[in-house]
Parts: sequence; structure tokens; C-alpha cells
Amino acid sequence: MAELLGDLRAETASFEALLQPLRDQDWELATPAEGWAVRDQVSHLAWFDDAAARAVTDPEGFRASLAGLSSVDDLVVRARGMSPAELRDWFRAARGRSIVAFAALGPRDRVPWFGPAMSAASFVTARLMETWAHGQDVADALGVVREPTTRLRHVAMIGFRARPYSFAVRGLPEPADPVRAELTMPDGGTWTAGPPEAAAVVRGPMLDFCLVVTQRVHLSDTALELEGEARAWMEIAQAFAGPPGKGRARRSG
Repeated sequence: MAELLGDLRAETASFEALLQPLRDQDWELATPAEGWAVRDQVSHLAWFDDAAARAVTDPEGFRASLAGLSSVDDLVVRARGMSPAELRDWFRAARGRSIVAFAALGPRDRVPWFGPAMSAASFVTARLMETWAHGQDVADALGVVREPTTRLRHVAMIGFRARPYSFAVRGLPEPADPVRAELTMPDGGTWTAGPPEAAAVVRGPMLDFCLVVTQRVHLSDTALELEGEARAWMEIAQAFAGPPGKGRARRSG
């Protein structure tokens, strides 16, 4: 948990660094997420950080609140009257509250969420993944290229473990054959998951894998190499909870 929280803090600092130089009008720039501006990416993270803190500190109250939950689009619309300074302060405060709550947990403690309850370790990993993915949306809107870090290993792990969910959320049967991932980390190391003998394999840059499983890039616009049934998974891979995502349009010809 200490390592995870340290990496979450670092990812938070990276996200805030994207926001720091923005002029007020930059918060209205469109991001690749349809209908969402930079401001909406920030309010989305802030709202769910507050929800995360409540899920840890008041699980019964959190469960009771689920009945009145609006769609994520409705949530960001509600926040559009806030100024950039208010949004920045809200995100910083909400993230601070959530990290304080997470620090009291053991890695195997269960936390209720919008789907099945999650272990605390998986819960914190999911917040890091969301921060990185929405940070990518902001970076794309600003035309900024972010330097990938080894924190991507957390995103890769949650993306790999979400393979069954990727099929289930679409009402599809999960292929019985196992899959292996062999990914090159930003520091040049190798990260693997899945049995070595698996016939279905995805190989390539960890960054590309993370962009695909968070649906921030079209599979065809990556350097990933796919063998066997790995393509059937990667075409619908989804690391985040909720209904099937729309993904991104193909950029290359």
C-alpha cells in the first residue's frame, strides 16, 4: 500500500502539473472524450475522489447514495458553473481526502464501489489508472506529450486483470485459452503476466498496452504485436468500470 500510495501521489502531481500553466480559456478546450472539455476531466476525477473517500470512511452511506447516482455526463454538467480556480482546489482537496482515507487501509481490506467491492490495493490502483487516463485526455487536448513512467505497471496490471470484464460487460463469453502479456517498460525492463506457454500473446510497449486498455487510442495506431486469441481481447479491452466504452477512432490510414 505504501508503494501504491507513493505512486498515486506522483501521478497526482503529474496531473496537477498539466493544469498549473493553463489560462482560464484553456479549461474549455475540447478533449478526445466526446462532449468533454478539460474542465470536465478535472471535475470527473474530483467527484469520484470524494466518492472514493466516502466509500472508505462511510461505506453504508456510500451504498445508500448509489440509488440517486446520475450518469457521469450529468455529473460533469453540474460542475460547469465552477471557475478553473474552484475546480483546481476541489480536485486537490478531494484527492487529499481520498489519499488520507486510503492510508488507513490494509491491501486486502474490501471497499464498496459502483460494481463489486474491491480490495484496497485494487481500489487505489484504479484511482491511479483513472488519473493517468484522464490526464492523457488533458494532454491530448493541450497537444502535450507526456513522458511515460514505470507507474504504468499499475495500469498494465489492472488492464490485464480486467480481461474477463471486457468480455462480460459486452455479454460475450471469455475465451477459455489463457493470454500472456510481454511488455517493454518505459525504463527498458520487461513486464510479463500470464502463463509462458500461452498461445495468445500481446507484445510491445507498455505505454501502447495501457493506452489500449484505457481506450485512449485505437489498437491499429499502436506497435503492439498480437498472437492467437489476443486480438479478440485487445479489440474490446476495457480497464475501467461501467458500460462498454466507445474507444477512439483510428488515426492512421
